[in-house]
Amino acid sequence: MDTDERQSVEVSVRNVGGIDESAVALEPGVTALTGRNATNRTSFLRALMGGLGSDRVSLKSDADEGEVTLQIGDETYTRTLTRAGGAVSLGGDPYLDDATEADLFAFLLEANPARRAVSRDDDLRDLVMRPIDTDAIESEIARLENEKRRIDEEIAKRDELERELPDLEARQTTLEEEIDDLREKLAAKNEEIEGTDLDVEETQAEKAELEERLDELQSVRSQLVTVRSRLETERESLEALYEEEDEVSEELAALREPKEAAELESEIDHLRQRKQALDTEITELQSVIQFNDEMLADRNTGIVAAVGSDGGAVTDQLLEENVVCWTCGTEVAKDQIEQTLSHLQEHRQSKLEDRQALTADLDELKSERSEREQLKRRREQLESKLAEIEAEIETRSGQVDDLEAERESLEADVTELETEVESLKDSSYSDILELHQEANQLEFEIGRKEREREQVQEKIRTIQSQLDERESLEEERNGVQDELTDQRTRIDQIEADAVESFNEHMAALLAVLDYENIDRIWLERTESDAPRGRGASSARTFDLHVVRSSESGAAYEDTIDHLSESEREVTGLVFGLAGYLVHEVYETLPFMVLDSLEAIDSGRISTLVEYFAEYAPYLVVALLPEDAAGLADDHHRVTDI
Repeated sequence: MDTDERQSVEVSVRNVGGIDESAVALEPGVTALTGRNATNRTSFLRALMGGLGSDRVSLKSDADEGEVTLQIGDETYTRTLTRAGGAVSLGGDPYLDDATEADLFAFLLEANPARRAVSRDDDLRDLVMRPIDTDAIESEIARLENEKRRIDEEIAKRDELERELPDLEARQTTLEEEIDDLREKLAAKNEEIEGTDLDVEETQAEKAELEERLDELQSVRSQLVTVRSRLETERESLEALYEEEDEVSEELAALREPKEAAELESEIDHLRQRKQALDTEITELQSVIQFNDEMLADRNTGIVAAVGSDGGAVTDQLLEENVVCWTCGTEVAKDQIEQTLSHLQEHRQSKLEDRQALTADLDELKSERSEREQLKRRREQLESKLAEIEAEIETRSGQVDDLEAERESLEADVTELETEVESLKDSSYSDILELHQEANQLEFEIGRKEREREQVQEKIRTIQSQLDERESLEEERNGVQDELTDQRTRIDQIEADAVESFNEHMAALLAVLDYENIDRIWLERTESDAPRGRGASSARTFDLHVVRSSESGAAYEDTIDHLSESEREVTGLVFGLAGYLVHEVYETLPFMVLDSLEAIDSGRISTLVEYFAEYAPYLVVALLPEDAAGLADDHHRVTDI
């Protein structure tokens, strides 16, 4: 509903609570339902809540079906109640599909969880965070943390490679200088060979045959040098592959065996089901507690009558008050019902603690599942890598065998050619033969240096290519970090906003309500490590502080237990308002309802209503006539329901 187009809301009620039939128009701003107790004001508020989407609405005890209709402009919303087999089912098309936030922070009746959480010292943080799917957020945080860790590892590898780059570039420069030096020596050696004058008395044919054998010998030796160099390289590569194979095998063997996926998923599903069952049970318990609290409050009509009666036995009447139980129809003492309600509240608190422990266990299992996925991926990577290494070892082993065979063949050819040369030459040829051998050695060194340079250059190219990827990895990490910050901030921000909102509004109201010797009531967000579930984890809480002043003017901290009933009620209402604003309930529901303000005096009720009206486009409040008298004259009043 656009707040700039506020209009009257027609509410029609039939057979709901204590109402047979009623129709009320609610105006924008404040609508005060004015009347004495037992005039169906609370029943109407609960009917309105039902039409807005709450399940906390009851069918009239002597009816089999009832209905609430809201007419807002051209839109009509309905909520039907039907009794069948002793149970009441709800239907229709209410204003909200999900009224969780509204039940917590907009429908502020006496038994509202936000109001009662303060007086009962319940877990205030849990109540504020209840509408938020923290499990889903924490699961997403775990996924993003794992992704960020993976990217950080990739960036760290590239940082390490970058540190290797200067040494590789220096080695490349050294190799180029050494290759240039060897080429100069080889050129000089070839000039020396060409300038050598044999000066022997041999026939031209003998000389030609000798030179042919020398050329052939030089060629075969050159081939042998190349094969030896290739064989050395292949053996080095093979040795490196064997080392890598050992490393991969060791890492693979060290990987622990995680739980089977099916077993893990089964445990997670089991815990989820238990948590859902607990959530349902807690919700049902809260509904029972709230309903009975409100029903018990409705029975206060007898107390009011006792206080207003003649005679001096008022206290006796209060102490001896009996009520007709609305569940079994028998007459029981009121304190017996209150005691039962107290047990129910203790039972609910126990269930809340069970849910907290289950949540911790579920978080741990989810973390284990995430770790299992990482282990599975790593195992698959290692197995794939091991298979590649084994295939490469097999290929290179075959190449080594082939090169060894080729080397043996060339060595035999060299030996045979050397024998032939020896038989053709005399001592005059020993010098030139030595020169050829020296030239062959230089060519071998040049070839070896060139291959090493190629390997160094390939490493440099690989590193530079991976360094080029670092920028995109850093961008990816920044994106993941932003997402992670958003997810973490989402919970932190809601908590911080709730605390800030409560403290701001509490301070503003205390300033105008003028409670004696209360300097401040404020929330503090704290965090501590505490054992929960299967292990230790961080526990966050909202601690409520009360600061008073002594007669001498000295400030001291007190507890919520020592607040008056009026002060506790105001504190609970402000906590509800904080939730209403933090969760932006007004965006989906421009209504807020207030009831059971009798513990607050009339003047303060007027101030409180005016304050709340600033934030709720439609504020519907049930008031006694004397309390309603203090409201501004321009507020809409309803006296007949």
